[in-house]
Amino acid sequence: MLSWALTFLVIAIIAAIFGFGGIAGAAAGIAKIIFFIFVVLLVISLIANAVRGKSPKI
Repeated sequence: MLSWALTFLVIAIIAAIFGFGGIAGAAAGIAKIIFFIFVVLLVISLIANAVRGKSPKI
């Protein structure tokens, strides 16, 4: 998912260089949304791993 965010970021930068403001803004917005979804899923995954932990073998 992070690769998709980076891809849209690159598209936004290239579009901005060539002067396509609308496309650049849309691609940057999509990249921002995907990045925040990635961060939320990462935090949920880290919390789930911390809560689950490893039980000691007896």
